[in-house]
Amino acid sequence: MKIEAKELTKMYGEGENRIIALDKAALEIAQGDFISITGPSGSGKSTLLHLLSGLDRPDSGSLAYDGREIYGLTDRELSAFRRRCIGFVFQQFHLLPVLTARENILMPLLLDKKQPDEAYLGQLAELLGIADRLNHLPHELSGGQQQRVAIARALIAKPEVIFADEPTGNLDSKSGREVMELLKTVGEKMGKTLVIITHDNRIAAMSKRRFSIVDGILTEEVLG
Repeated sequence: MKIEAKELTKMYGEGENRIIALDKAALEIAQGDFISITGPSGSGKSTLLHLLSGLDRPDSGSLAYDGREIYGLTDRELSAFRRRCIGFVFQQFHLLPVLTARENILMPLLLDKKQPDEAYLGQLAELLGIADRLNHLPHELSGGQQQRVAIARALIAKPEVIFADEPTGNLDSKSGREVMELLKTVGEKMGKTLVIITHDNRIAAMSKRRFSIVDGILTEEVLG
């Protein structure tokens, strides 16, 4: 799935209080890309992720997935598009405490009234190293294990694109590195596109393409 963003602009406030959170950002993302976006706090990187994933709409600009302009969709259509085509991983794990790891992973399918693919669930659990933890509640899991469950949940509907916003932010450096290695491995083995927001340059260095954003201006870094 090819993603094309053109002239994405997002502003907050009015008059003297107006802030340009994102200023005419443009990028193309090819199927299987692993992209990182870094920048200081308040630079606009989370705003960009929200626009690229359809969680928010810009003040101007366009966004097309395989040539289909998604900002023209109704909120209901856009919600359905996200459920079926996009997976999300956040800094907060957002696991429901009364559900087992397995139940948390399957939640997106239940919301979309789909039957789980047990073989695929098993494959994900093995890849992520949580096959023996599926019947445990979140409080019985380590932080790294909880984030692995969250990654499995993001992948269970077989989306083509994964957006991750500071996915290692709540983990120690060792667990964070392990989680990112797993995300990278899963992306490569399953042909997923990964777009990662991070403040950690060591995490960004794992990506194929690196972008930085400062004061709403997006720039692709030239590597090697």
